[in-house]
Amino acid sequence: MSEDAERLRRWRLLLGDAAEESTGGLGSKSDAAMDGALSALYDASNEDTGSRRRSAGLGSSAPKVARWLGDIRTYFPSTVVQVMQKDAVDQLGLTELLLEPELLDAVEPDVHLVGTLLSLNRVMPETSKATARTVVDKVVRQIEERIAHKTRAAVTGAINRAARTTNPKLRDVDWNRTIRANLAHYLPEYKTVVPERMLGYGRRSQSVHRDVVLAIDQSGSMASSVVYASVFGAVLATMRALKTSLVVFDTVVVDLTEKLADPVDVLFGTQLGGGTDINRALAYCQSLIDRPTESLFVLISDLYEGGIRTEMLRRISAMKTAGVQVIVLLALSDDGAPSFDHDNAAALSGLGIPAFACTPDMFPDLLALALERGDIGKWVESVRSG
Repeated sequence: MSEDAERLRRWRLLLGDAAEESTGGLGSKSDAAMDGALSALYDASNEDTGSRRRSAGLGSSAPKVARWLGDIRTYFPSTVVQVMQKDAVDQLGLTELLLEPELLDAVEPDVHLVGTLLSLNRVMPETSKATARTVVDKVVRQIEERIAHKTRAAVTGAINRAARTTNPKLRDVDWNRTIRANLAHYLPEYKTVVPERMLGYGRRSQSVHRDVVLAIDQSGSMASSVVYASVFGAVLATMRALKTSLVVFDTVVVDLTEKLADPVDVLFGTQLGGGTDINRALAYCQSLIDRPTESLFVLISDLYEGGIRTEMLRRISAMKTAGVQVIVLLALSDDGAPSFDHDNAAALSGLGIPAFACTPDMFPDLLALALERGDIGKWVESVRSG
């Protein structure tokens, strides 16, 4: 097939049969089947004009949806299937159909589907819960494979580097600091520095050296962040050098630290949706911090506060003043730019606490920098600038 013909074929699949006069028809059975799967989701009749457009046409019959789920997995790659599933749930009111086990067996598991299932957790019939847990477990294991090794390596390295020593082993020498400290001992005839004092990183013993508190906003818009943050919390909880606490909140605060051995249990302990009281969550998290200068507090929230705003800002400022390393993430996901309260983000920035979104792949580096008490603001700017 020529390049022009392939381009027209793609436009025809994208725009639907209304574009056939300009693009020509579809020439194969597989193309026709792909078009049928797209039409079932995106085609709707416009009764006023008699025209057709790609937007919302899949019926809510469970057998029909099950067949459609099978079709899209046959004709489209996994990433496209996940987008189409999300569109079907978000746009066509098919959420209730996910309560049926046979449909859960047919879907392509992903983070957005997990968020939907968790939001249905309280109304899900017992016949569906085992299947839903299997779906959630599959996604959690995929995320763990993606982030666990990098997270452990980054955090372990940061903790080791935080222990400075003037008698390091060769592998632990910080050459940049050593050279700067010994510039007075430069020998021009040899064009080299002869260090009199070596500076480097110590090796920490296997005891708790830093406390990490993750506070996760579980309002509906934060679903992907809840999934990723829960998995990160479970990974951090396996590290002896850290004491990790995980708290989720809406208008109620729930401490899920005891469930961190299994991130699936953590996720099923959440209640997505509802209002948001960040101030109440901060009050509880303050009670968990008894070593401020050795503590890292990560708030993951879109900052739409339903509680007392002035108290929220006062509490988070008090944490920072006491020596807590504070990070505010507007999202921890791959979903792109989040919606958030710009006024509260600006107020936090005025307190010296940058608020920004972070992808799961960048989060281990951010954790390492925070544990070393690096400049988070400069790191964010460097990431944004490429």
